[in-house]
Amino acid sequence: MKARRGVTGAFVLALLALILLMPFRTCAANPRVYVIPLQGQIEHGLASFIARGLREAAEARADAVIIDIDTPGGYVDAALKVRDAIISSKVRTIAYVNSRAWSAGALIAIACDDIAMKMGSSMGAAETRPKEEKYISAVRAEFEATAELRGRDPVVAGAMVDADVEIPDLIERGKILTLTATMAEDLGFAEYKVMNMDELLEQSDLSGAEVIEVEQTSAEWFARLLTNQIAAEILLTLGLVGLAVELVTPGFGIPGTVGIVSLGLFFGGRIMAGLAGWEVVVLFLVGLTLLLLEAFVIPGFGVAGILGIVSVAASFVLSYPTLGEGAAALGIAIGIAIVVVALVVFLLSRGGKKGRTPGRLVLDHTEAPEEGYLAVKTYESLAGAEGVVLTPLKPVGVVDFDGRRVEAISEGPFVMGGARVRVIRVEGNKVFVRPITDKNQED
Repeated sequence: MKARRGVTGAFVLALLALILLMPFRTCAANPRVYVIPLQGQIEHGLASFIARGLREAAEARADAVIIDIDTPGGYVDAALKVRDAIISSKVRTIAYVNSRAWSAGALIAIACDDIAMKMGSSMGAAETRPKEEKYISAVRAEFEATAELRGRDPVVAGAMVDADVEIPDLIERGKILTLTATMAEDLGFAEYKVMNMDELLEQSDLSGAEVIEVEQTSAEWFARLLTNQIAAEILLTLGLVGLAVELVTPGFGIPGTVGIVSLGLFFGGRIMAGLAGWEVVVLFLVGLTLLLLEAFVIPGFGVAGILGIVSVAASFVLSYPTLGEGAAALGIAIGIAIVVVALVVFLLSRGGKKGRTPGRLVLDHTEAPEEGYLAVKTYESLAGAEGVVLTPLKPVGVVDFDGRRVEAISEGPFVMGGARVRVIRVEGNKVFVRPITDKNQED
C-alpha cells in the first residue's frame, strides 16, 4: 500500500514538473528574432530608427536582432551612433550583409556579435572623405577598437580604412580592403556565409524562430527624408532665399511663405531625428526678432542687428552634427541666396519694354514728360508748415499736416513718431523737415 502511494506521489510530482517546464520548453523551441533593415544612406534619421528597433527587441526579450545591411555608406557620426547602440544592447546582434556593407556600413557590421555575409555581397571600402590624416586616423581607430571588442582581427578592420595598411597575400599598400563573403569567412572575420535569411537562421541556431520585422514609422521616414544631405541643403537654401526676397519686395507673399515653411521643415526634421533640440528654434526666433527690430524700430545698424545675424547663423550651424558641416551648409545656402536676391533686384529694377522678360515682374508704364504727361502734384503750399510725424523719419517717413499725409525727409537726426516737425524747404515733390525744438519756436 505504501509502495503504491509512493509511486502515485512520484507520478504527480513528475506531472507537475512537466506542466511547469512546458512554457520554457516552448519558448526555447520558438525563439524570437527582430529584423531591422538598414537600407540606403546612413544618416541620423536612420540611426534613430535602428536605435529604436534595438530598444524594442530588448524590451521584448528577443533572442537575437538581425540587422539587414545594404548600404554604400554615409555619415560617420551617424554610424557611430548605431555602433554604440549595438554595442550597448543586451540582445545578441547579427549583421546580415545582404548586398554590401561599405564605408560606414562596414563599421556597423563589425560592431555586431556575429557577421553573416550573403554570397555575392561585399564589406569594406571605408576610406574617409575628405582623405585627410586626422580623419583617417580617427576612423581607423574606431574600426580597430570595434573589431578587437568583437574578437576580430583589428589589422583587417584597419585595412578597410587606411591605404597605408599592408597585409601579405591579402592587400598591398596603397589600396583599400574590401572583403567578399568567401574572403571574410576564410579570414575568420565573418561567422557565416549564407544564401538567404532562412539559411542564416539555420546556421545561427535560430531555426523556426518567430521573425518580427521592425518597420519605420511615418515620423521616422519623414525625418530620414528631411535630414538627407541634399534635402536639408535645399530646405535651408529655400528658407534663406524666401526670406531675403521678401525683404526686397513689397508686402508679404509667396517667397516669404515658402521661406517659413522650408525653415520649419528644416528644423522639424532635425528635431525628429534627434540632431537638434528646440533650443535651436528659440535661438533662430530670437535672432529673427532682433533683425526685425533693427529694420523697423531701431535707427541705423548696431548691436541688435549684429546679434540677430549671429543668432540666426548659430541656429543653423548648431543644427548639424559638427560645426564644420554646419558652416559649409550655411555658406552654400548664403551664396545661393545672394545670387538669387541679386537676380530678383535686377529683374525688378528693369522695365519690360521691347518684349524683355523682366517686364513680366513689374509694371513698366511710365508717365514721362516726353510722352505728354505733366507733374501736377506739388507741395509748395507746405513751406513753413508744421506737422506731426506718423512713422519714424529715418530719414524718410510720413508726416501729418493738418490731415494731409505727406512723405517727408528729415534733414538732420532720426525723428521718432509723434514728434512735431516744420517744413524748411520744398523741392518739387520732396518735402524737407526738421524737428521743432524750444529754440526753433523762439526763432
